[in-house]
Amino acid sequence: MIELFQHPLRLHADPSRVVVRPFHLAWSRNGGSRTERIVGAVMSLDAAQTRAELELVLKDFEARHWQTRRVFMTRYDEIEDMLGIDGSEIGDEKRQLIGAYFCHEYSYAAAALMNPSAVPHFDQSGMPAGSQRILMSLRAVGEGHISSVAFREGIITDGNQLKLAPEPPFATATDAVGIDEETLPEGPITVFRHRDSTLSGTVIFPITAAQSKGLEDLRLVHFTHDDGTVEWLGTYTAYNGSVIQSELMRTRDFRAFDLVPMTGPAARNKGMALFPRKVGGQYMMIGRQDGENLFLLKSDTLTHWDEGQKLLTPAFPWELVQIGNCGPPIELDEGWLLLTHGVGAMRKYAIGAVLLDKADPSKVIGRTREPILAAANQDREGYVPNVVYTCGAIRHGDTLFVPYGVADSSVAFAFIPIGSLLEAMA
Repeated sequence: MIELFQHPLRLHADPSRVVVRPFHLAWSRNGGSRTERIVGAVMSLDAAQTRAELELVLKDFEARHWQTRRVFMTRYDEIEDMLGIDGSEIGDEKRQLIGAYFCHEYSYAAAALMNPSAVPHFDQSGMPAGSQRILMSLRAVGEGHISSVAFREGIITDGNQLKLAPEPPFATATDAVGIDEETLPEGPITVFRHRDSTLSGTVIFPITAAQSKGLEDLRLVHFTHDDGTVEWLGTYTAYNGSVIQSELMRTRDFRAFDLVPMTGPAARNKGMALFPRKVGGQYMMIGRQDGENLFLLKSDTLTHWDEGQKLLTPAFPWELVQIGNCGPPIELDEGWLLLTHGVGAMRKYAIGAVLLDKADPSKVIGRTREPILAAANQDREGYVPNVVYTCGAIRHGDTLFVPYGVADSSVAFAFIPIGSLLEAMA
């Protein structure tokens, strides 16, 4: 019997968490546009009308957002560049009001909060013995069922305690430099956390055409390169409404994030999870290339992945429909611990584990015959019922800390003794 301690904390979707985002209007190169009409209408207001309209906007929104006036000014600058107008004679109040017309409030986690992953935080200063600062990514789903990446920071202790840093009152979206208002960018892009924003208040939204309908299920890993330098890498699924594409997030400081499309036949599928270091001189991934089985992938680069070798097939009743990974493999003295998910009767999701050989991960050493976690009781109800799912756990001493999504609606937390887990493997 696997020991398991479920922490009482539960995170839920929260429609009150909003950010200001650009409001894009249709643009016509022939005969003007709504953009030009709106700018012209604001320009025609006298000073008293401008001030009154701006005060009304600020009364409604200034207390709900961080540096609202600066956001409006920044948005005005983008509109000015797009229209090619000379705004040197336009006062600040008109600039702010024009900017407000081209912004909107977006509730990024109104529909769901789910599928977390956890890694060691980049700042471990001041941590007492037995405690570790952690960083979690979460999939937040808002209006239009568009997924974005949110973050939470916290501390775990050796007493199975979890303390999350409070969310700031204002959330901010990452920015990209030099984005064309009229065309969604293609290919790699870098986004930046605002210099005054905490990570727990930062959201990464889709930017490119390939990502336009969502950034889904980020699997973070604390990666150590051959030269000893470290980098936080994360695989995720970019979705444009019809086609999926696996991409790689790269950061060394959680200030700048490179979002890089991956190439190769394996990258046309979702659910890829990177090993935290090279094995045998190669980068390795766990993937599900056929939607049913797990594969071991190998590459000489981080961004190109060919088809791999089949590693695991469904074996037990709780996973007969399909299996997949639940985050990057975790290195133990005994081997690579890989959390898996299985889908059984009535499309019920459960989480299990396998142990892979440390030198040759193509060799399966052990496998849990029964799930570690399965949808039951309060974990059954939600946006997608009967689902438990994680995108990455973290080792803390002799314990596994597992944040996991519940019914695609909320996030729960469990602590599992690693020794108990290994003993349960057949």
